[in-house]
Amino acid sequence: MSLINVTNLTFAYDGSYDNIFENASFQIDTDWKLGFTGRNGRGKTTFLNLLLGKYEYAGHISANVGFDYFPYPVQNKQNLTLDVIEDIFPDYQHWQLMRELSLLKVSEDVLYRPFDSLSNGEQTKVLLAALFLKENRFLLIDEPTNHLDMHARKLVSDYLKTKKGFILVSHDRAFLDNCVDHILSINKTGLEIQKGNFSDWWENKQRQDNFELAENDKLKKDIKRLSEASKRTGNWSHEVEKTKNGTRNSGSKVDKGYIGHKAAKMMKRSKSMEHRQQSAMEEKSKLLNNIESSESLKISQLAFHKSQLVELDHVSISYGDKMVCGDISFTIEQGDRIALSGKNGSGKSSIIKLICGEDLNYTGTFRKGSQLKISYVSQDTSRLQGNLSDYAADNGIEESLFKSILRKLDFSRVQFEKDISAYSGGQKKKVLIAKSLCEKVHLHIWDEPLNFIDVISRMQIEELLLEYSPTILFVEHDSEFCNQIATKIVEL
Repeated sequence: MSLINVTNLTFAYDGSYDNIFENASFQIDTDWKLGFTGRNGRGKTTFLNLLLGKYEYAGHISANVGFDYFPYPVQNKQNLTLDVIEDIFPDYQHWQLMRELSLLKVSEDVLYRPFDSLSNGEQTKVLLAALFLKENRFLLIDEPTNHLDMHARKLVSDYLKTKKGFILVSHDRAFLDNCVDHILSINKTGLEIQKGNFSDWWENKQRQDNFELAENDKLKKDIKRLSEASKRTGNWSHEVEKTKNGTRNSGSKVDKGYIGHKAAKMMKRSKSMEHRQQSAMEEKSKLLNNIESSESLKISQLAFHKSQLVELDHVSISYGDKMVCGDISFTIEQGDRIALSGKNGSGKSSIIKLICGEDLNYTGTFRKGSQLKISYVSQDTSRLQGNLSDYAADNGIEESLFKSILRKLDFSRVQFEKDISAYSGGQKKKVLIAKSLCEKVHLHIWDEPLNFIDVISRMQIEELLLEYSPTILFVEHDSEFCNQIATKIVEL
């Protein structure tokens, strides 16, 4: 066991006015299985890059271990997988590699295939196995779940559960809960560490947020009461002071000393109330700094003229001689929230393409309602570029609504001035989802919409789909999301 010490860490990107980290100090035990969470664009990957020494920063980071980053950058993907592993760790023992691959249910034959012929899931598992062969290294694992189906996620999560000495960035709640024992969270005001898994952290956060909201409400009432009382007492003091120059009703002279003493006493009481009011305001200012805004989203779907929107009856899809899926039968009725499930390569994206109108080679019966309007969210964000105003205009959506949804998904106004290509992976995905929520359609089709999206935004989207019950077909490997949302599951 050794410690990674972070002391007064301060960092901002060149040309940026805002610090991403400011005087952050904490310790990480290198034996921990550390989950790393926070909203998109807060600096999770930036912090991993600071540990790797990629940027200059103020403050100090000290560690007695070396760091390795996942996903490891493979320069030549045409090389055999065995050669890729040797590039990562030339001194590995073959039996140790086979032990790791066995735990990840990867067969030995993948070692003798070109790395780029492996599926995304196989590449993820091979790279993790190779990196965990090294000793005295602390792994920085950045969103390994994005290309894993549900089955592979469980497998990799179980694998990580047997390991220690890593930071894991993931927004998949079930994945984190299974394999971490501490949580590092980036909040609005900095970084903090708690013992436990994600659910423990989330429960503590909600408890703290609820306490602060109640305390804030109480202090608001106290401040208002003290302000009114102070004003009244000040007015009384002023009125009493005025009587010093008058006479009593009996005609006798007033006792100016007594009245002055009484006025001073009331003024002192007023000042005391003002002081208590100021203290209450200062106490109030310390609250709610880390409460995340998660305003509710809206979706207004068009009603279709028939209850059944789409029907597939014994549909099989082929590319050339290769059949990607066979004998698929299901219908999409109004109000259905259908999770299209299955391992990677089972044909989920092909089914989506067929419904969206791509000209694919298929057999069986496929019917789609005439004039059916569909909004599609793609897995791919690589082509996104330009500014948000132009993007809204090009896609025929209302700019103010589009930006309002992005604000609710935790976009700061400064993000609106940037080129979309400079956004984080999660922010790009939010652009696609916000666009989809603006479109007037009968059916939403979302293909892995939650890749890179932070947990709080996932919960907002869950609440949206449960409240408005739109007709939606989606592919998503976040088991928690599927369990909450799906009214039907179509297993391929």
